[in-house]
Parts: sequence; structure tokens; C-alpha cells
Amino acid sequence: MADRGAPPAAVPPPDDWPARPETALALNRMGSFDWDLESGRLHLDETALELLQVPPGTFHGALTELGGRVPRADAARLDALVSQALKNGSESYGAYYRVRFPDGLHWTYAQGHIRRDAGGRPVRIVGIIRDATEELAQSAPREQDDDRRHQTTVVETTTAALAHARSVQDVIDFFNDPRAVEYLGCDLLVVGLLESGRIHLVAEGPSEHFIPGTRWTRVDDNFPMSEVIRTLTPRFIESPEEFGSCYPWLYERIKDIGIASAAYLPLIAQGRPIGAIGLLYSDSRGFTRHERNLFIALGSGLAQSIARAMLFDQEHDLAEGLQQSMLPRRIPQVPGAQIAVRYRSARMGRDIGGDWYDAIPLPGGRVGAVIGDVQGHDTHAAAVMGQLRIVLRAYATEGHSPATVMARASAFLHELDTDRFATCTYAEADLATGVVQLVRAGHIDPLLRHTDGTCRRLPVSGGLPLGLSAEFGRPEYPVTTVELDPGETLLMFTDGLIEQPGADLDEGVRTLATAVREGPYDLQKLADRLCDMAGEGLGEDDMALLLLRRHGPAVRGGGRLQQHIAPADPEALSAARHMIRAAVRAWGARERSDEIELVADELVTNALLHTDGPAVVTIRMLTGPQTRVRVEVEDRSSVLPRRREPGESGVSGRGLLLVDRLADVWGVEPRGTGKSVWCEFAVPDRHRQDAGDG
Repeated sequence: MADRGAPPAAVPPPDDWPARPETALALNRMGSFDWDLESGRLHLDETALELLQVPPGTFHGALTELGGRVPRADAARLDALVSQALKNGSESYGAYYRVRFPDGLHWTYAQGHIRRDAGGRPVRIVGIIRDATEELAQSAPREQDDDRRHQTTVVETTTAALAHARSVQDVIDFFNDPRAVEYLGCDLLVVGLLESGRIHLVAEGPSEHFIPGTRWTRVDDNFPMSEVIRTLTPRFIESPEEFGSCYPWLYERIKDIGIASAAYLPLIAQGRPIGAIGLLYSDSRGFTRHERNLFIALGSGLAQSIARAMLFDQEHDLAEGLQQSMLPRRIPQVPGAQIAVRYRSARMGRDIGGDWYDAIPLPGGRVGAVIGDVQGHDTHAAAVMGQLRIVLRAYATEGHSPATVMARASAFLHELDTDRFATCTYAEADLATGVVQLVRAGHIDPLLRHTDGTCRRLPVSGGLPLGLSAEFGRPEYPVTTVELDPGETLLMFTDGLIEQPGADLDEGVRTLATAVREGPYDLQKLADRLCDMAGEGLGEDDMALLLLRRHGPAVRGGGRLQQHIAPADPEALSAARHMIRAAVRAWGARERSDEIELVADELVTNALLHTDGPAVVTIRMLTGPQTRVRVEVEDRSSVLPRRREPGESGVSGRGLLLVDRLADVWGVEPRGTGKSVWCEFAVPDRHRQDAGDG
């Protein structure tokens, strides 16, 4: 009996035992590769070339020679995995990906070991490639579930991304983004929108695959996009043969790209087509019922996003058109001043409101400047703005004082029976003297830029916003008077220019003042710079800006003096005479002192004699090509004075004959509740005389 504990009889090993590594790799369909990262050369053995479907003799060591054999999505995922391993210091990596075979896609697995130099820099990757089709066959049901979850995620992700699109351009930008094909899981996409009965291709990705002749197409053309718009039915193309037989012209131009299947979906909103989207794939695929249902859901979500964006664009265009029609069509040329204005609408959908500006030429070398903001961001705010701008202009041109202009505008807005109020600043500038009267109704203080470029906030006394002051019975608006020297600039603006997320208005004003100091001197360029600065923000509010710069030489030795004279007040009348006499002598007009005093006395006497209220006498020196002294007498009577000619009976009106003879020029201006009679006297410029004597 044999001894069971004895070792088995010795059997001689095969001649090729143990098997060489290359034999073991070949028998198990495993190839090897060696990638020199410094030179970029790649070595693949015969099995690796077979697994990658590279014909013998056609590979010369360049990675680009393998292009097209791996689906775009798999190639992008593999490239990202290798790049991450090289950067994070990993020693190896492994990944599954698909390779195109004549009978379809086969799964392949690649594993690489990363060699690094002494400094840790990757220099070489040595690895293996093996067939993984049978390995993954057992996990096919699980992969199908994963694919379904992935497809569902594509719909959810795309819908969520487009939910933030506020305009059609936002939607187009999403599809033109190179990452869009990754979001949608396709190799190529195209989006077309119906415009004036034709299909406008608004997005394609990647853009290098654009096909000439497809930018504009007709609905009755033989294109899949045209077909789905005509029939309102999705079109699924599952093979290159089907593509070529149904759409030969298009397929001839895309077959070199490697497109083998596609899904074209109509974009339908409210029962009518608005466009179509095409998702194209480089592999032949049969679209399952589940996939088709998901594609239909994707098309429906995209259509709703685009329709919503179109509605926002239409509302925005309507509101912007309304607001632009309410703003002045042009800014008048005002002697002695340069004016620059800017308006920028909000960029967020229909958020356009009631910001406005206006420049109003006034008699006597004056100009009115207005900046305002009606509460709200809609077409109602724009409509209220237009009405306010018109009444402010009307009250100003009637001759009302700045405080009265603001009070009347507030009463008007209150009587409109609207729930809106408005903030506003009104400035009336006398360009000859530089005197600026400012009235503020709940608005932001303006800025003043000096001739040396420095800029400061200009404190202006204020009242309640327009509409609220009348509602609460507080119509008083204090007037702030400042001097605007030649070359200085008054900046008036709305809060849309300075509002920044997370910062208060004071911080915004300081930022604006810095920008004004550092900005160009040219007024139009400065306005553009400030507008661009505002455009760098989020654009959630509209913005209006008005810049007023005074030109001309500086006023020397003079200014503006004023005296109120009540009826039956001889002391006030005497004080006015003394004021006039002192002013004209101080301003170097001694030669015409008697004439000026006599005419002023005549005008004041007429005002007190023929009206029941007080008179206001103002004297100022005007500069320019000729120095002049101007006298104005304002009263509350709207009856215009009448000059009697020689030979007419009566006494009244004969004083104007004296005014006409002594003054160089005279006239009458309406002033709201009354009128102003003015006259001017040319006087020698003592500074020019002194320079000539020297």
C-alpha cells in the first residue's frame, strides 16, 4: 500500500515555465504603455494597440493619433483623472472608459504608475491596458440604473441652471458655454429659435464644429430641426445610415465630425413652437422609452425657461422704451456752461424705474438742473417720472423760485392719487455770477468738483420727498446757496450710481468722490467713466447722472446783492438805494451810478405803487465780453408794465420812458406768482483798464 504521507511523484515542468510577463499579459488581453511626459512620446505594445483599435503601422507615438477612438465624455473624464493624479502627488491611477469597435463600444480599463524625479515632478507614466467588457457585463443592470439616474440628473441640473436666466442672452450664453455638452451628456449641441418665420441658430457647441449655411434656415427645409418645429414632435436618429438617408445634405457636412446619432426636440411654449434643440452623439445608440421621456421633459423645461426669458426681454424693452421717451431727447446748449447727462437702465429683467434728469434754460443767463428718482422699478414708476419731469420744467420756466418749484411738484404728485413718492434735487444756477440755489427733497447730496480736481460732498438742506411733504402738510423746502466758480463742476446723481452690495450709501459716496478725483477733466469722458463704474455692479437699479460745469472768467470784485422792501416801509426803500449806490461804486461803475440808482428807484416805486405786495430788488455784476450791472425788481403782480409813448394821455407808464432812455437794455420776465422787470448797464472793466495802464 502506498504511503499517503509521501510527497507526490516529481513531474518535470513545461519548457516555457514559468511564463514570461508578456505572455501572461497577451493571454489575458492585457497590453502595456509607457508615456514619457517630457517629450510627450507614448509607446503602446501590440495588445494595447489592438485594445484601442489602432491599425498596425499607423501609430507613431503621438497621443493625438488616438483622437476619436474614445467618446468625448469618456476622454474628458479620463483626462481630468490623470491631471488630478499628476497634480496631487498620487503614485497611480485607474479608470474605466469605452473604445469604439466596429460592433459598438467596448469597455477598457487602464492603470498607470506615475514616476517622479527627485523634486516630485512627474516625468513618466508606465501602465497596463486590459479589456473589461466581460468584467462589467455582470454589472450591466446596475449601470442601467446609474444611467437612468444620470439622465434624470441631467434634466434636473439643466433646468436648475436655466432657472436663473433672466434674458434670452443668458440662455444663449448657457448653451454656448463649453461645459454645456458635459451637462447634457452629449458630444455636440445646437439650439435654434424662431425669428420672423425663420430658424436662427443661436448656440452651437463646441463652436469649432459650426456648419456654414445653417445660421439661418427655413421651417420647410429638410433639416431635423425644421422637421420637429413643423410637426411639434421629437425626432430620434439612431444610426449614421438613418442620418444620411433622411438628411443627406446635413449628414455630408457632419459625418467627418463623427456624429452617429442624435435627438432633436421641439421647444414648445403655450402650444406654439419657439425653437428647437439638437443633442448629437458620436456613437450609435438606441433611445429607450425612458430616455425619450426624459428628453421630452428636458425639452419642455428648456422651452419654459426660454419663454420666460423672452417675456422678461419684452417687458424690459417696453419699460426702457417708455422711460427713454420720457427723458429729454436732447440737452440744450446753455451759454456759459457745459452739461453732460447719462442714464443706464437696470439689467435685471424688467427692473426699470423712475430715475430721470433734466436741464432747463431759464431767462437771464440761468439754467435749472434736475435729478430725481420715483419709488419703484416698473412701468408705473417710469410713467410717474415723465409727468413729474414735465411739471417741474413747467413750474421752473414760469419763473417760480426753486423752493416753490419743489413745493408745487410735491403737491402735484400727491394729487395724482398714486402710492408713489419721489426724491429730487433741483439746482438753479446763475452762470454769470456763479450763484447756485439748491433745493433737496429727500435725495442724495450732490458733489462739487473743484478746478484742482478735488471733490467733496455738498451739504444741502432738505425737505421730505415729493408727494410726502404735501401729504403731511410740510411743503417748506429750504434753499441752500453756493458759489460755483468757473471750471468747477456740480455732480447730481441717483442712488443707482453708488449702491453696492454690502455697503452703505456713505461708503458709495466716498467711492464716487474718489472716482471723480481720479477721473478725466473732460466732462463727457468723466460721465462715461462714472457710468462704466456703475455698470461694474450688479445692475439691480437704474441710474441717472447730471454734470454741470461753469465756464467763463472768474467774477472779480462783485457778486449778487438783494433787498426785500415791504409796502409802506421807507427805511427798506432807503436801504435799497444805499445798497445800489454802494454796490455800483464798489464795482467800478461810478460813472453810471446816478443812472443806475435813478432807474432802480423808478422800478421799485412802480412795483410798490401798482401792486399790493412787497418788492424784491436784486443787483448783480455780470461778466463776459462786456461787464454789465443788472438790476431786477420782482413783485407779485402778473400784470405786465406798459410803456406810454410821447403824446399819449395819462401819467402811468411814463416812468418806463426814463428806464428805456437810461438803461442799455431792459425787459420783463414772468416769475410764477408775479414778474420781474430788469435792466442792464454796460460799465468799463476796471481790471482791464488797470492792466492796460500797467
